[in-house]
Amino acid sequence: MRRLALALALSLAAVAAAPAETADKTVPQSAAELHFSFAPVVKKVRPAVVNVYASRVERRARNPLFDDPIFRQFFGDQGDESRVAQSLGSGVIVDPSGLVVTNHHVIEGMTDVKVALSDRREFPAKIVLRDPRTDLAVLKIDSSERFPVLELGDSDAIEVGDIALAIGNPFGVGQTVTQGIISAQARTEAGVNDYGFFIQTDAAINPGNSGGALVDLEGKLIGINSMIVSRSGGSVGIGFAIPVNMVKSVIYAAQHGGVVRRPWFGASLQDVTKDIADSIGLERPAGALIADVAADGPAAQAGLKRGDVVTAVDGQDVDDAAGVGFRLGVKPLGGAATVTALRGGKTITASVKLIAAPEKPPRDAIRIKTRSPFQGALVENVSPAVAEELSLQNVEEGVVVAETAPDSLAANLGIQKGDVVLKVNGAKIGTTHDLEAAANQRPRLWDLTIQRSGQVIRTRIGG
Repeated sequence: MRRLALALALSLAAVAAAPAETADKTVPQSAAELHFSFAPVVKKVRPAVVNVYASRVERRARNPLFDDPIFRQFFGDQGDESRVAQSLGSGVIVDPSGLVVTNHHVIEGMTDVKVALSDRREFPAKIVLRDPRTDLAVLKIDSSERFPVLELGDSDAIEVGDIALAIGNPFGVGQTVTQGIISAQARTEAGVNDYGFFIQTDAAINPGNSGGALVDLEGKLIGINSMIVSRSGGSVGIGFAIPVNMVKSVIYAAQHGGVVRRPWFGASLQDVTKDIADSIGLERPAGALIADVAADGPAAQAGLKRGDVVTAVDGQDVDDAAGVGFRLGVKPLGGAATVTALRGGKTITASVKLIAAPEKPPRDAIRIKTRSPFQGALVENVSPAVAEELSLQNVEEGVVVAETAPDSLAANLGIQKGDVVLKVNGAKIGTTHDLEAAANQRPRLWDLTIQRSGQVIRTRIGG
């Protein structure tokens, strides 16, 4: 019996050990097998990643008191009328001629830009393209030298769990490499640009990394690092990068005239919530509901209607309105895209033309110079093209504020980019010339009606 028990125990031990043997665990047989490093990838890509230094001189009003001879006798020459504002970020060389992609927020409002290479050489650079809608910008290094470039990958080919390396200049300490994985794709909640569609990574990204490279293990660019979520200001493993497939359209625009033109869908979209999904009989809240269709726009011409739910573009599923915007935004003009939608519980497909939004009526931009609540504002007539550029929703006509000059009266009074001016002192504003004429008035009280983010605001300001 003892022999039988011993044999049984040995047989059970052998069965229990079987799974461990199938794992095929082996001890490294050489130093080469033991050595694992990302160094070859880093050596390949780091020469094409640069530091970006941007600055501008800000003028400040000089207090007349500083010009008083008695004041200067006791306190000397006070009141410097200017100061230098600075910004620090990273960038990626994408063309041998010296084209550099970075984030728009790195150079926003800046006039002077310098680029420092990984070998510490510095070059002046000029801004050739600003695209705030994607938070991207393109610089041109002022040199005839041919520069190393980073090969562009395919952000649609990456998967959650893939290893990724982030390269940039965090906190200005110098070029730094961090490693992580692709944590998620198609993140649309970040909201840093109009095409809220990001790659999420846990590779450490910190202030100064903005505009730097996110690369795969082949050394190909898969994204431009853009922002982090953090309560402390430092990396907590939640970083976001703009997919390289969106970056490609900006590079193309910089190489062909410097104007970004993207396809116009011709319809306003909203996310499908659980309540909306329940009300129209969807199994789950996914897709983008067409809330309104522009007459004679591409969506209308393709037969799409209000109430349709867009679920895919060219066979790629979309979960929300931002996903539709991204999938169309990365496509070149010309040709058509196949849009899949649900209508009355049935799946339909539509061929949507990839055309740019028309500028009808002409924008007829005017800078208001006379003293009024709009002094310093650049105003334009609303057209589909202007509405696309300024992300206006449900605005088909009128006059919109395209920008306000820093420290202008308009800016100080709270007039904002994207404000649609409806009425001034009771008079309807239909064109930029109407607003210019209204601004030339000298009333004791300004009565303004403005639409902002879908809300109508009426305010009165002393003349």
